[in-house]
Amino acid sequence: QVQLVESGGGLVQAGGSLRLSCAASGSIFSIHAMAWYRQAPGKQHILVARITNSGSTNYADSVKGRFTVSRDNAKNTVNLQMNSLKPEDTAVYYCHAERVTASQGFGDYWGQGTQVTVSS
Repeated sequence: QVQLVESGGGLVQAGGSLRLSCAASGSIFSIHAMAWYRQAPGKQHILVARITNSGSTNYADSVKGRFTVSRDNAKNTVNLQMNSLKPEDTAVYYCHAERVTASQGFGDYWGQGTQVTVSS
């Protein structure tokens, strides 16, 4: 069974940095894209950053120049380096694996979420 496990969330002061990591486990053959989404209280679930298996990336406008997404295709991991954090970055961050081909079939998967809190 495919599982995504996130780590690296926490509390940081504005202007600080955090690095989120997500590892996909299971009998995985390939993952088309991996991404980070976030949801702040009372707000919509939004895409923060996405990276395909060929290395193409896209970012939310609000994080461009501050966040960097990277992945290791061989290890099925994705990281999000977050710099110059702002209080408005406070949210639960979710890892997403898109178009996963695994021994049990094909589909998308979500992690359980990790809290990021940025204090002013």
